[in-house]
Amino acid sequence: MEKFYITTPIYYPSGKFHIGTAYTTVLADTIRRYKKLRGYDTFMLTGTDEHGQKIETVAKEHGKTPQEHVDEMAKMAKDLWKLMDINYDYFIRTTEPRHKKAVQEIFEYFLQKGDIYKGEYEGWYCMPCETYFTETQLVDGKCPDCGREVKLMKEEAYFFNMKKYTEKLLKYYDEHPDFIQPEYRKTEMINNFIKPGLEDLCVTRTSFDWGIKVKSDSKHVIYVWLDALTNYLTALGYTQDDDELFKKYWPADLQIIGKDIARFHLIYWPIFLMALDLPLPKKILVHNWIMMKDGKMSKSKGNVVYPEMLVERYGLDATRYFLLKEFPYGQDAIFTPEDFVNKYNFDLCNDLGNLLNRTIGMVNKYFGGNVPNYKGRINDVDAELEETVASKISEYENNMEDLHFSNAIESIWGIISRANKYIDETAPWTLAKQEKTEKLESVMSHLVETLRIVAILIKPAMTETSNKILSQLGINEEASKEYDTIKEFGKTTSDLKVIEKGEPIFLRLDANEEIEYIKNKMKE
Repeated sequence: MEKFYITTPIYYPSGKFHIGTAYTTVLADTIRRYKKLRGYDTFMLTGTDEHGQKIETVAKEHGKTPQEHVDEMAKMAKDLWKLMDINYDYFIRTTEPRHKKAVQEIFEYFLQKGDIYKGEYEGWYCMPCETYFTETQLVDGKCPDCGREVKLMKEEAYFFNMKKYTEKLLKYYDEHPDFIQPEYRKTEMINNFIKPGLEDLCVTRTSFDWGIKVKSDSKHVIYVWLDALTNYLTALGYTQDDDELFKKYWPADLQIIGKDIARFHLIYWPIFLMALDLPLPKKILVHNWIMMKDGKMSKSKGNVVYPEMLVERYGLDATRYFLLKEFPYGQDAIFTPEDFVNKYNFDLCNDLGNLLNRTIGMVNKYFGGNVPNYKGRINDVDAELEETVASKISEYENNMEDLHFSNAIESIWGIISRANKYIDETAPWTLAKQEKTEKLESVMSHLVETLRIVAILIKPAMTETSNKILSQLGINEEASKEYDTIKEFGKTTSDLKVIEKGEPIFLRLDANEEIEYIKNKMKE
């Protein structure tokens, strides 16, 4: 069985996660479910980044120890992933003893190898980003990543010799064109960071205590990014007695990150792996941000959208659908309450919900709930529907493999749209009046089979909706829910009985009322 190891970044949760942060993990969960549906042996990793000056400072401000603070934050993260049905295999916390021990060993290995040396560092430090910058990297005298104030700091530190690996990294980029997705991110790294001269990286601090101590020099705390990035290895047991997961799953097949941490993952992370003589991840996907009309989400602007609010009001699947559908590949997405409500009403309620309701209603009305046996294509309209389904399945698979998730959702809705048009073209109500039983049977079997295929295709993104559709169609056998069954149209519609009257899977929203509700919630 082919394996598939996927990771999200480990998050520093300073408070509630907004939908932009949740998007990364929903994305990873969706592709992991897709791969599992296709028969892969999958492993998904997420977790929390729990060290650094920022955490020490925030904990002190709240009258807590750093450990108390990160314990609360880790629970909050786990609670959110449970609410959003995130199916991770392991949740790593960088305060775990086995992670700390492994990081210390990795640091000592680099030190003995000559990749790390001691010196003195002076530079502009951004505490929220835990990052030093040179004067030329600042933008208007502020952090180039987050725009916050920076502070000139000077301290004894250890450095990682990045220059030693620069040419090797560039060569790897050239020889592995699919390594970084989208490709323009690679160009960004080369032009903005590597060509101007890659500075050696400061990898320890002495001005705070909350972190992993250097084993051979305990006044130094290991830089949070060297600590955090290695979680992708240590979670699998790297350097530990039980390293079976590491042997089985490394290298990662896909790592998903947001654009704000691209530099760390596309430059520092590959270099650390090269220094460890380990294979690099096969692919790193850098996604953009969910923006608001007035820029980034900010509590001060009153424009933050939290996933809990959307899930509790509109359901998990509607929330996941919106995140996946509205995020174009390689571009920022814009969230508006109007778009969310419209997508719910038109895509979910009108297109998918009505297709299911109409189909079930007609099967019950014309055939007492018994789905007629599939007898192949009996006319051109049947053929066109089947050909569209086959074409869209292929399109969906290509989009999923290419990590174009919004396009993959579009491919599914292409099937739904064609099925709705098929009803209008065949006019089952007219066939029933004219007693054209054979044609009516064909229409019903085609509609049920199309909905079954749709239910299987949406399962990675919308598990609850998928299960509800299959249940209302009377499809209970696991064999009829397997992915490979969609490759041949009409295999499973015989001897089915749909439920007599199913509850609508999506109820139409009052647009004005719900838009106002979301706007008010954003201000809280």
